Amino acid sequence: MKQDPLSSRHNDTAPRSGDCGGRRKRREKMLDASDIRLLMLHFLAQNAAHGYELIKSVEELSKGEYSPSPGIIYPNLTLLEEMDAIHVLDAQAARKAYALNEVGREMLANNEAHVASLIERLSSLAILVNNRTLPEVEQAIHTMKTALNGRLSQQNISAKSLQLIIATLHDAAKKIAES
Repeated sequence: MKQDPLSSRHNDTAPRSGDCGGRRKRREKMLDASDIRLLMLHFLAQNAAHGYELIKSVEELSKGEYSPSPGIIYPNLTLLEEMDAIHVLDAQAARKAYALNEVGREMLANNEAHVASLIERLSSLAILVNNRTLPEVEQAIHTMKTALNGRLSQQNISAKSLQLIIATLHDAAKKIAES
């Protein structure tokens, strides 16, 4: 039985890390290759696009918190083309623009709920960015980091003090989650 390449789970993607306006990008794995392919089909269903435009579409959806690398986009464009899910509009053009084929439309229709969850996940990152950049939130995070780093950088912290720090962090996390 042939496995659907869009539903298989691969570990070949990771969000790009680096500096973005002074903030570090998320380092944990956000999307796998099958998720990226579905998102590419989703955006190509709206308009034909170049690989770079697909990268920017995903990045815009998450307000810059996640940007797939060219190293994941372009090989997956090739795979989708080999699967007859997409086609190149002008093979002679310097930059290839891709459009959706019927196979791609079927793949997208068969994974509609999953695509919706991917879009929701990336959109929630955009909300996170907006809320995290409120001055009061930024100041509170900075104050917490400064206090924590200042205390943890001391050489002779007693076990009792460490346990108090850990308990305080757990309590704060619980209060935040319940608020």
